[in-house]
Amino acid sequence: MADEMGDGTQRNGGIDVLRGLSILLVILHHLALPFRLPLGPTIVGEWFGPRITNTLSHSGYAAVYAFFVISGFLIAKRVLVRYGSFGAIDLRHFYLQRASRILPLLLALLIVLSVLHLAAVPGFVIDKPGQSLAGAWFAALGLHLNWYEGQTGWLPGNWDVLWSLSIEELFYLLFPIACWLLPRQILIVFLLFLVASLPWTRGALDGQEIWQEKAYLPAMSAIALGVLAAQIAQEARPSPMFARSLLVLGGIGFAGALLASGELWRALGHSSMLFIAASVATVLLGCHWLQAAAPTGLGWLARMGRLSYELYLTHMFVVLAIFAL
Repeated sequence: MADEMGDGTQRNGGIDVLRGLSILLVILHHLALPFRLPLGPTIVGEWFGPRITNTLSHSGYAAVYAFFVISGFLIAKRVLVRYGSFGAIDLRHFYLQRASRILPLLLALLIVLSVLHLAAVPGFVIDKPGQSLAGAWFAALGLHLNWYEGQTGWLPGNWDVLWSLSIEELFYLLFPIACWLLPRQILIVFLLFLVASLPWTRGALDGQEIWQEKAYLPAMSAIALGVLAAQIAQEARPSPMFARSLLVLGGIGFAGALLASGELWRALGHSSMLFIAASVATVLLGCHWLQAAAPTGLGWLARMGRLSYELYLTHMFVVLAIFAL
């Protein structure tokens, strides 16, 4: 989620809309869980019917994978624009840039959550066996909160969302080192192998709900796909018609994956996550080559996209407050 534009890179309204849609789906998913405020029995279910209601309620996980692809694309594109190639990356500058983007809001969030925990505010107390406030802090800052939850169980909602940040930032801790050490061809082959492994690394964890949902390798596969898409975006110069075709095909694929998630799962199994990631990557390429602007009437969604990291880290406060009311 923490994939801001910088270093003179021009914002792309189409990509911001895609980010905004993704964060909106995450928020709706966390609000509409069966133990909170399911949308089916509400006026939303009556107006839109079961398929769209189900899509709005249960597309949050797919949206997080969309974020992984978008993040890999934007950050890799920025590296390529600034340095010209992955191999020329400045490790110190890259890490300082990531830290300046990630740490201020993350530390502020952890402090607020700690105060709420110590004040015993319902919904914010870490009280499961094997869990502690210190352990959660160490896991969040040590980029293994997903692993911590796999060992100890779900953390309170505001802590739980940090699992994806742990995976994303570990990738960006290791990726520059790989860029620096590996020849370009070997790096590309490694990224391709990582992308192709997604169905198998998820499938290997069948029956282990938390581990499967929050595993490192499948999520890193989606980030790697975004990185590869950025490389393609830099090297290729397709016609506007081809770029529009990609944008349309990717949009149809992503929308279809969300609207027909059950059918897609029955057809592809764990490969459905790779289909979703590939659809998002296709949309990104189309938006990049067209320098797409936000469609008329969707400026609000683009603004949500520009604030996706801030919204992701803080939206559970709103979700829990609405649920309480």
